[in-house]
Amino acid sequence: MAFWWPLVVLGVAFAVCRFLFMLIPHNVPSIEVDASDVLEDRSQTKENSYIYIPRKGKMAQADKVQCYEPATMKYLGFCEALTPEEVKEHVAQARDAQKIWASSSFRQRRQFLRILLKYIIEHQELICEISSRDTGKTMVDASLGEIMTTCEKITWLLSEGEKWLKPEYRSSGRSMLHKRAKVEFHPLGVIGAIVSWNYPFHNVFNPMLAAVFSGNAAVIKVSEHASWSGCFYFRIIQAALAAVGAPDNLVHIITGYAETGQALVSSVDKIIFVGSPGVGKMIMQKASETLIPVTLELGGKDAFIVCEDVDLATVVQVAMRGALQSSGQNCAGAERFYVHKDIFTAFVAQIVKLVKSISVGPPLAGRYDMGAICMQEHSEKLQNLVNDAQDKGAEIVFRGSFDHLGGDIVDQFFPPTVIVKVDHTMKLMQEEAFGPIIPIMKFSSDEEAIKLANDSKYGLGCAVFSGNQKRAIAIASQLHCGVAAINDFASTYMCQSLPFGGVKHSGFGRFAGVEGLRACCLVKSVVVDRWWPFIKTVIPKPIQYPVAENAFVFQESLVEALYGLNVWDRLRSLINVVKIISEQNPKSSNVKKNQ
Repeated sequence: MAFWWPLVVLGVAFAVCRFLFMLIPHNVPSIEVDASDVLEDRSQTKENSYIYIPRKGKMAQADKVQCYEPATMKYLGFCEALTPEEVKEHVAQARDAQKIWASSSFRQRRQFLRILLKYIIEHQELICEISSRDTGKTMVDASLGEIMTTCEKITWLLSEGEKWLKPEYRSSGRSMLHKRAKVEFHPLGVIGAIVSWNYPFHNVFNPMLAAVFSGNAAVIKVSEHASWSGCFYFRIIQAALAAVGAPDNLVHIITGYAETGQALVSSVDKIIFVGSPGVGKMIMQKASETLIPVTLELGGKDAFIVCEDVDLATVVQVAMRGALQSSGQNCAGAERFYVHKDIFTAFVAQIVKLVKSISVGPPLAGRYDMGAICMQEHSEKLQNLVNDAQDKGAEIVFRGSFDHLGGDIVDQFFPPTVIVKVDHTMKLMQEEAFGPIIPIMKFSSDEEAIKLANDSKYGLGCAVFSGNQKRAIAIASQLHCGVAAINDFASTYMCQSLPFGGVKHSGFGRFAGVEGLRACCLVKSVVVDRWWPFIKTVIPKPIQYPVAENAFVFQESLVEALYGLNVWDRLRSLINVVKIISEQNPKSSNVKKNQ
């Protein structure tokens, strides 16, 4: 007892000290970001505000990206559409800055994250309002999808980021027992990202945080559908970088159209793309010219499976959050609902009841849950999917109404729609909708649900609900997708230690988690002498040049001594290896005898 008592005291003292140290707040400076030109003038009325009616058809390349509120079409401003030459200049500036930042300390990088986190927490309403105005999402959806996910990523990087970027020692194996083997993670250089419009704040910060924390520079092209907010969010990043003394031009936000994105792919050391499969294929083709690594997140058609033994009221609430997000922002959202036949009618009835209670309209005009569609003409695509389903036998059991909105809303809204009697011959069950539509299909057995869920060209995520957790896990384990939530929806993305991404037409590669962080690095394998300088690598005499006559016999015995399955055969071979090594060079001896 006398021997262990001091160790117990030291252990308790260490734990108490660590706890007290955690209570001491970090000294995190505040940053000032000018938002005067992006705050909405509340005195504006519909009569004196400019309402823009967008033209139909494909938008041509222009020298400016015009920005409008999708919910009201009120003019927001414009951003420059950068030329390929201008993009290359941005990347060149970022590359120069990265050479300096690569030698920065993790302490400096963590302080950058803390400054960002402090600003985000203190300015949640501002960030969410700007996201809402640029995309049409509600303030609540902006908080859930923009603020919480970004704060979670920052917190994970602060807690674990350095650990996963330090050299990782691996086993050296039997033949290299005298060596130490490790993996080092070095910055790649300039990480390029082309991100989608649906989460303009998080989609900018997500790749930027991983790139900068791992010692890289970042050049991010924001969507032409959400450039206005991206340009403001860039000010936050700039202010935080300046506060920690980071080099100028370490992070760039660029705006423009297709040729702007193509120029970015041609210039950087890695590209991350979030968007459609069609554009993803073009990104891959362009990246092949310079052979840079690519991460593609290309959307999904996620299955939402509900077994008969669930708490129906809870599942319906989760289903609504998964399917009817404002602006059709269900990236990794539920787009195909498979409900067990025994509870099918009750599930549909409760879904309809909730949809009827939803308020629809411009997100900042009141307490609205959904309605605005960000991209022009997207509501027409959604209607075509519904029409195709109806033509093939589907039935609309409820559809919301926008009659009270007035004629100046153009076509930037789509009514929440619940559809039954659907099957996989319908485009609605095969193509990504990205809108507030709930198609519900019944199943009779777990095997049928698995077969239906896997019958898709997409493979991003899934959600499986059952009162028996083992049953839900068993179903999810057989679904061909990148992320799975058990008795929940999208919880995987809130665990930022986990990688995020899909398979099939949902893309490949991962961001978030350890895998996403290390994907921003040059992964280098290193082997060094374990007991240098006392033990060094020496080529065994039988295989030194010129090789001995029994060199192959030596190698044969060495292989069996190291890897043989029978311990006695290994011991016999080891004795033979020692015997051969202990002998003089046979070739040299034979030459002397012949002389």
